[in-house]
Amino acid sequence: MGSLYYGNDEGTFLVSHRKALSHHMPTNHFHSTYEFYYLMSGQREFFIKDRTMVLNGGDIIIISPNILHRTTNAEMPKHERLIVNIHENYMTSVNESYREILHPLFERDYIIVKGSELDRPSVEVLAHAIMQEVQERKPGFEMYAQTLILQLLITCCRHMKQKSPEPLEFPSIKHERISEIVCYINNHYMEKLSLDLLAEKFYVSPYHVSRFFKEATGFTFVEYLNSVRIKEAKKLLVRSSMKVNLISQKVGFGSVTHFGRVFKFVTGHQPLYYRKSK
Repeated sequence: MGSLYYGNDEGTFLVSHRKALSHHMPTNHFHSTYEFYYLMSGQREFFIKDRTMVLNGGDIIIISPNILHRTTNAEMPKHERLIVNIHENYMTSVNESYREILHPLFERDYIIVKGSELDRPSVEVLAHAIMQEVQERKPGFEMYAQTLILQLLITCCRHMKQKSPEPLEFPSIKHERISEIVCYINNHYMEKLSLDLLAEKFYVSPYHVSRFFKEATGFTFVEYLNSVRIKEAKKLLVRSSMKVNLISQKVGFGSVTHFGRVFKFVTGHQPLYYRKSK
């Protein structure tokens, strides 16, 4: 129905706007930038870290770096959304006081602001101004668009400081049960895990674990487990000098060759790419 996309060469600032009748993210998703996701209209199911939630038109979610997430169709698949990915450096390079203003972003894995609690017209003005800058690409458009997204981030953080977040409800009992399994995987990814083991631990059949896991998260069990392991491996590659074969063992892979194949599939790069870019 319509789309707009811009990404700089460094991958540190991206803007994506889309109107669609239906859309399922084809792959798992985590990245080294903050993601600002504004659902302008429609409804989306959003899996993030260990749970699934439903976003409605006007809602905003801001996701910290390296947090696994995925969106899928909800009851109303037609939607419009704006996504901006921005590196933390942009938030602190202008003035160190930004870190204090944006503190809620740095202390949480994600924050959600309901559209009913925001000044929606002001948000719409800023969102459309970002899209206009990217579309027209006048001199300095990237810097100008960054100042606009910072205004949106500050608006959301002001809201978080003024209002305590309400507990999120699960869409169903099924989603709540799968969330327990996801939390277990997040805490035990380095161990040998299987559908049979999870089924036995959570008193449900392997068939139902497999089926409901996919329905609730958008991932298959293997997709999710591999994504968590690769996400943790990527952090070790960037932050430590540990050898690749030891990292593969530490995150739960029995074979360094298999680890390399999965790593390339999930990230698009070989493991040493992140060691070289350290």
